Amino acid sequence: MIETFEIAAKALADRSRIRILKLLEGGELCVCQITAVMDLAPATVSKHLSLLKTAGLLQQRRDGRWIHYRLAERALNGQTIPFLQLLAGALNDDQTILEDRAMLERVNAVPLQTLCDQGRSALETPACCGVQP
Repeated sequence: MIETFEIAAKALADRSRIRILKLLEGGELCVCQITAVMDLAPATVSKHLSLLKTAGLLQQRRDGRWIHYRLAERALNGQTIPFLQLLAGALNDDQTILEDRAMLERVNAVPLQTLCDQGRSALETPACCGVQP
């Protein structure tokens, strides 16, 4: 029991992983959506997601070439639900979390295929009439 507690606690002991979990409170996200919000390399995000999944805090599903992550809906170990409940009530007014949520709104406005192909650059305002922003 203490081993599963320790695995989950270590997974939560990282700023980026907490940000990912807070993003996923709003629902399932593709890796490229998380990558675009956090402005991190895909390999870095994938490593964080892997650790969170190993800790039992996340579940995933494959949809073609995309992998979608969501918060664990059932206790994959005895610590999963209590840790997620603790996090759900925390940091909701934190500036970084608020900025992540605002960026997620922008990310969600871009078609998934475009986002996955172009990354964060898909969020840039396109140049109009030959004038660069």
